[in-house]
Amino acid sequence: METELKRRHVVSVSIGSSTRNHSIEADVMGVPFLIERIGTDGDKKKAIQMIRDFDGKIDAIGLGGIDLYVHVGQKKYMIKDAKTLYDAAKITPVYDGSILKNSIEKEFIAQLGREGRYLKNGTKVLLVSSADRFGMAEAFANAGCDMIYGDFIFSLNLKIPIKNLSVLRMVAKTLLPIFSQLPFEMIYPTGKEQLTRKPRHKEFFEWADVIAGDFNYINKYMPEDLRGKVIITNTVTSKDVEDMRKRKAATLITTTPDFGGRSFGTNVMEGVYATLLGKTRQDPPTEKDFREFVKKENLKPRVLQITE
Repeated sequence: METELKRRHVVSVSIGSSTRNHSIEADVMGVPFLIERIGTDGDKKKAIQMIRDFDGKIDAIGLGGIDLYVHVGQKKYMIKDAKTLYDAAKITPVYDGSILKNSIEKEFIAQLGREGRYLKNGTKVLLVSSADRFGMAEAFANAGCDMIYGDFIFSLNLKIPIKNLSVLRMVAKTLLPIFSQLPFEMIYPTGKEQLTRKPRHKEFFEWADVIAGDFNYINKYMPEDLRGKVIITNTVTSKDVEDMRKRKAATLITTTPDFGGRSFGTNVMEGVYATLLGKTRQDPPTEKDFREFVKKENLKPRVLQITE
């Protein structure tokens, strides 16, 4: 008689909007999981208390709506506000998705480049923010894409497109040590701000064949017309997909899988994959672990045709 596998439990505690909450029971590679996302509408104190309440009782905690680290190549900078959230747990491992972004997500972009359908030499890509996705920024450049890195455009509302990876690297190394010490809501939409649309600099969206990066940024600033565009992002709900369909986007590609009509954030999937690998707070996963995991499990990005 087969022994029933223990159900694993992963919760993303997010400082984002509670309207995007979701809970799903799913089989992931033969292992049963309860996967949840709980938003605190920008309330960091509430998030800290929630993490304390879950600590020691579940398999992994995700930090949603905030990064613990931002990476530039091999260099990483800790976000001051995220450290207080991370430190609220003492037993359960806490994941922000940054390791996954620099391994699995980066490899998925490389896969798309090798396949040559959605990405190829000269494809015009708008990456709305590279600060939290430097691995993706590098992968697009390696695929030969014609790039606009939108960090100044959308984070600071400065019409200064960055088009060169070496320039981006220099700017990031200069500014990230400063930005990482600022209150997080100054540099990223949290809580209700995630729900407020502020279409901005639509000429850059119009220029691009592919719009990529964090969905909260894309959703906040995108124009009404996305006709024919390919969207490469992470956390989307069924409502988000329907909204992109109304805007005539052609294809949605997510770097995390679909569960019950939505894709969870990289922090959640980092927790899920790390749990499958048997990782703990004392033995955290590495980028190498995840790259090997991609090959072993033959993981692929999720591709959804929205409109013909």
